[in-house]
Amino acid sequence: MSRIAILSAGSWGTGLSVVLSNSRRRHQIRLWARNPELAQAIEVRRENQKYLAGIPIAPCVQVSAKLDEVLHEAQIVVCVAPAAHTREVLAQALHDIPREATIVSATKGLEPATHFRMSQVIAQVTNARFVPRLAVLSGPSFAMEAAAGQPTAVVIASEDAVLGAFLQEEFSGPTFRLYTNDDVLGVELAGAMKNVMAIAAGTCQGLGLGSNSQAALITRGLAEMTRLAVALGGKAETLGGLAGMGDLILTCYGSLSRNRHVGFELGQGRSLEEILTGMTMVAEGVGTTAALLALARENHIELPITQQVHSILHLGNPPREAIRAIMERPLRRE
Repeated sequence: MSRIAILSAGSWGTGLSVVLSNSRRRHQIRLWARNPELAQAIEVRRENQKYLAGIPIAPCVQVSAKLDEVLHEAQIVVCVAPAAHTREVLAQALHDIPREATIVSATKGLEPATHFRMSQVIAQVTNARFVPRLAVLSGPSFAMEAAAGQPTAVVIASEDAVLGAFLQEEFSGPTFRLYTNDDVLGVELAGAMKNVMAIAAGTCQGLGLGSNSQAALITRGLAEMTRLAVALGGKAETLGGLAGMGDLILTCYGSLSRNRHVGFELGQGRSLEEILTGMTMVAEGVGTTAALLALARENHIELPITQQVHSILHLGNPPREAIRAIMERPLRRE
């Protein structure tokens, strides 16, 4: 029986606590909520009414706002904090994380200030005490559907094949299937970039554009994702798998997508500030565009869709003008 600590009681952190409580292996699961009132409410009601209403949480899941309690003797630490807050959470938790623990990142995004992937952030913070055993969990996985027991397939990526196989066995369950992958960079970049493409797709939908536009956007979006990942050392086939194409399709078309929602509302003419004020959960794509563009500039890679999403989000460019800018780019070979 593994002792698993999940850092962050948002929708996906809570969803993972439910999914892992139903896995093939028995686990002792502890879920950390930053807010003591939320932790108490989840512990008492056995439901996270704020982030995952209607989904019961098993008795084997203990909820606390105290990091030392949650991390005590943990063998696997799953970090699900938003990308912009992962460093802060890990810094607070560092002296309570057992040295021998495996750390799994389940956050899809880049750190805004450094442009680091989450595995890089984790390694940089934890290296002050120990060199962590690291893995990344990603793929097409809306928390509500996974927690409700709908069949879900994801990727567990690690450069350590033995660790990847171990986590695959530990996390898999009747409705939660994991595939191993050794391309950590490709998996993480795919998870970050698909959120930006989902904002673009939502914007097209908000403008009332049809299937032709959506198909073109998603296809060229996948090409853009692949171009950057390969330039940085990732594998093209990773982007054609669950972490790339699979998650891209889900996030661009799924009604539960937060990033798609942001784009749709932008297409309807609402301001970004107004949209974000009305949201409970984080849309990672909003804070990821600038980091992706910085990586692209450093490596001389063109990201035209990401560039236009950034112009809409942060420069006030009207969505229709952004689409026109993409359509009027110089013609080229596919």
